[in-house]
Amino acid sequence: MSTLIYLAIILVTILTMEFVAWFAHKYVMHGFLWTWHEDHHQPHPDDEGFFEKNDLFFLVFAIPSAASYIIGLNVENLFWLTFVGIGISIYGLIYFLIHDVYIHQRFKWFRQLDNRYSRAILRAHGAHHANREKEAGESFGLLIVNSKYFRKRKKVEA
Repeated sequence: MSTLIYLAIILVTILTMEFVAWFAHKYVMHGFLWTWHEDHHQPHPDDEGFFEKNDLFFLVFAIPSAASYIIGLNVENLFWLTFVGIGISIYGLIYFLIHDVYIHQRFKWFRQLDNRYSRAILRAHGAHHANREKEAGESFGLLIVNSKYFRKRKKVEA
């Protein structure tokens, strides 16, 4: 296969992962594995430690990535799976940087990006976290943001 095909596999995998993450967030994290995700929706006192049970999902998403690398590099005619693993890894890095670093400020690497898209991501994620319960959530994706979050909030008159 050519380099362009491998790049296409990586890009398609990254895009596909947004939908996989949306599905997993809505139906797994807010479903049967809510016990892992629930602490992510609760306030955290500073003395509670750095990690959440929700961080276990990092391992869940790492498994298909690692399996893709292992199979792609070791099974004849499945080398293309290596690039699926790369795509999953890149999406994981993007997710980490946007969700954990930018939105939740778990690392103080960059504080406030200031453009329409970054503000929409913050609004969408804020709307998601406005509900601390398992049901009745909204905005389960990360990179693809509903157009309503791009609109400026109307000022409330006192």
